[in-house]
Amino acid sequence: MTVFFDTNIIAYMFDDGQPVKQHRAFEIFSQSAPDAVISTQVQIELCSVLTRKLGKSREDAARVLRELRLDVVPTDEALVLAAADAAAEHQLSIFDALVLVAAGRGRCSELWTEDLATGSTLDGIRIVNPFLAG
Repeated sequence: MTVFFDTNIIAYMFDDGQPVKQHRAFEIFSQSAPDAVISTQVQIELCSVLTRKLGKSREDAARVLRELRLDVVPTDEALVLAAADAAAEHQLSIFDALVLVAAGRGRCSELWTEDLATGSTLDGIRIVNPFLAG
């Protein structure tokens, strides 16, 4: 099964202020990374979170991006236009819609995120919050 990691799934691996989520994020990554996909949007957001919120250096953030070794869906005009349609259809922010359509382009069956309603299915992609118990 191919899964799409939203930014928060990866960011928690570097968040020492959230030890429970940090531990779970490492578990998620180690178990699922071989079958995981991200997008260029996730890469950009991750770099921002690492440097602005978590206080990492730009060099550290760049190293993290290089070392992730995940398949990456590029963000192009077609993806943005599809996201605009999905945002309108599902009443999502353009950023959440961009993640959703990138997951679709990456042929993912699940989108792992804290930002959408877990258990719902949008455009054939199941939304999962892997930090929730059960």
